[in-house]
Amino acid sequence: MTSIRPYRPADRADVYDICVRTGASGADARGVYSSDDLLPDVFAGPYVEYQPDLAFVVDTGDRVAGYVIAVADSHAFADWYDENWLPGFRERYPVEAAPTAKEREAIGFGLDQHEAIVPEADRYPAHLHIDLLPELQGRGFGRRLIRELLGALNDRGVPGVFLRMSPTNAGAMAFYRRLGFEELPSSRPDAPALAIATTAEV
Repeated sequence: MTSIRPYRPADRADVYDICVRTGASGADARGVYSSDDLLPDVFAGPYVEYQPDLAFVVDTGDRVAGYVIAVADSHAFADWYDENWLPGFRERYPVEAAPTAKEREAIGFGLDQHEAIVPEADRYPAHLHIDLLPELQGRGFGRRLIRELLGALNDRGVPGVFLRMSPTNAGAMAFYRRLGFEELPSSRPDAPALAIATTAEV
């Protein structure tokens, strides 16, 4: 039976697989970069290492097929990332060796976590990433994952959470708006930033 549960270390490979299989604005990004681990090493791996208790997964019984991952304090996470994750990331992905401009751009996301933090971080200190394989989409699991995460953040006294997304992912934008996420004043057409209070009913 498919259910939502807290992340376990044994889920890491599935989380990496989901991240790359939804990494092209919701479509499959396998084979796009010189390593399929590049996107997960930016958008998944450091999160489940830093704050695994703010990660929740959809377990189908056979595998994990969706997740939401977050950090409660984006500034603290970025500081930790610089000290603990970035040295290895730089070694694995030297930007000067990137074979394409697209890969250089992806590596760039992993080189500066501070740049991604929104100016409104006093109201929305947490940030999240959520991904579901196509087999789970449209079945309510995304909403349930967000609800689970908001409850966990609210229990910690975190007032709000933000996310950044690809401007080409229209399906994701529609999903977030249905849940009550609103674009922040700092949001730009080329870099949408949305946020929601942890007390929101979704």
